[in-house]
Amino acid sequence: MSLLFSILRGLGLLLLVLIVLAAWMRFPWLFLVLAVVLSGWLVGTRSGHQTIAITWTSLLTLPQRLGATSVIVVGIAGVVGVLVALLAMAEGFQATLRDAGRSDTAIVLRAGANAELSSGLDRATTRLLAQMPGVLRDADNTPIVSAEVVVVANLPKRSTGSDANVEVRGVGPEVWQLRPNAQLIAGRHFRPGLRELDVGKGAEAQFAGLGIGSTVRLNNQRWKVVGIFDSGDAHNSELWGDAESVAAAYRRSGFQSVTARLTGPDAFDRFKAAVAADPRLRVDVSTTRDYYNRQSERLTRVIRILGTGVAIIMAIGAVFGALNTMYAAISARAREIATLRALGFTGGPVLVSVLLETLLLALAGGLLGALVAYAVFNGYTVSTLGSNFSQVVFQFQVGPSLLLRGVQWALAIGFVGGLFPALRAARIPVTTALREL
Repeated sequence: MSLLFSILRGLGLLLLVLIVLAAWMRFPWLFLVLAVVLSGWLVGTRSGHQTIAITWTSLLTLPQRLGATSVIVVGIAGVVGVLVALLAMAEGFQATLRDAGRSDTAIVLRAGANAELSSGLDRATTRLLAQMPGVLRDADNTPIVSAEVVVVANLPKRSTGSDANVEVRGVGPEVWQLRPNAQLIAGRHFRPGLRELDVGKGAEAQFAGLGIGSTVRLNNQRWKVVGIFDSGDAHNSELWGDAESVAAAYRRSGFQSVTARLTGPDAFDRFKAAVAADPRLRVDVSTTRDYYNRQSERLTRVIRILGTGVAIIMAIGAVFGALNTMYAAISARAREIATLRALGFTGGPVLVSVLLETLLLALAGGLLGALVAYAVFNGYTVSTLGSNFSQVVFQFQVGPSLLLRGVQWALAIGFVGGLFPALRAARIPVTTALREL
């Protein structure tokens, strides 16, 4: 009967731990609430004063336990560092694609196409789309619309010399008004009708032979790089040229997409309704913001799942490291704890002090891991394959929310790793503890 009771009590404790962890990961602001409540209890009650005294005494012995406590700090720092780094990769990739879209621009693809490479629009369709209501016009009353050809070319990477995919985008003459965030930082704009290219800043940094004046072979034809632009988004990874010239070079009779700048975000519904009402058009319409968000979803989801999975595996190891360390510390301090209990210290302060010590060590590890991840990875530039099977250059983004997430994980590990040793310390009978070495 006692065995059954012990099993049920253990299962109940495990369930309680899981509930606390779920609540903690779902509502991180609970930390502030708990911190305020704990501070009030420590300052305003006799048991709290006892807890402070025990915790302070324990912290003073940390230099003598430096090797053991380093296991907790370093282990948790590793978990947080890996987690923050992988999530920063997902954040950076998503932000790069998200920033390429706007709510006042619309992209039109062939019905059923999920990306530009799988789309195709004929010239009659592109002319109809340019005349739809809601499209913004320039000072010459020309629709700000770009019918675009999207192809993939192979160029050698600077870092390895091996070939990788780069996206070549044939754009219309209105592209600079369509995407005003794309600004030339060197050289000049390509001229329509010529085999000239403007190269994104990210592509120029990643691929060899894209400096101004360089010659690039695209589909066995020579193209001259005449400018470098910076858009601050996914277009930085592209090469831009005249749409008609790119179409001729790749023997394309039509276009992959049409992007139109609208009179405002509120004009999108009117534009989409007009397109849907025209029986000559079989296309899908979305804002560029929605389109690029969809393009980033799959890869960011994979990275986040991978990052969380790796962090969970590492966290399990860190929890066992904390358990071993704290159990060893309690065994070494058994007589000290027994003496405190004999002097009138209750089990509650002993329990909280052990848990508080573990949480402080976990907090130190979490802050260390977060700071290292920020110092090493924030702004770190990499590239990966995007939805169009071309390299997308982006930067890791280690923001405050990710740093907070890392500290949140660290405290969760510290809670689990310190709870069971704390319960043991609080339950040791005084007579038994005094007999322990």
